[in-house]
Amino acid sequence: MVEPSDTLSADGLPEQSRFSVVARVRSFIYAWRGLRQLVEGEHNARLHLTASLGVVAAGLFLQVSASDWRWLVLAMALVWLAEALNTAIEELCDRIEPGFDEAIGRIKDIAAGAVLIAAIAAAGIGLLTLGPPVLVLLR
Repeated sequence: MVEPSDTLSADGLPEQSRFSVVARVRSFIYAWRGLRQLVEGEHNARLHLTASLGVVAAGLFLQVSASDWRWLVLAMALVWLAEALNTAIEELCDRIEPGFDEAIGRIKDIAAGAVLIAAIAAAGIGLLTLGPPVLVLLR
């Protein structure tokens, strides 16, 4: 994010400055703000949050192994990454063309499809990882 106090180079881009702990902390603050905006502003993100919390609760209850946790965390991260990028693409498209545009609609559909792919993959990982311990518990 370009701050008003940043200096710009001749080509209008922010100049590279030296490493600054304050700047790094500020970048994390912006990132957390973006995640908060994602969850507060997107219904699907709240569904992903609910699903993520459910997976974590199930994993803790079933005492899954560290190896299984790696898969579960990867699956959840994949869905969150896809949802965040989809939301960013949708917002950018809406800013560029507020009215209906067939090409913009296609772009938004493709981005939404990426979230669907991630969610299906995550559901498969969840079933393969959590399914066997649940079956043992039910026997």
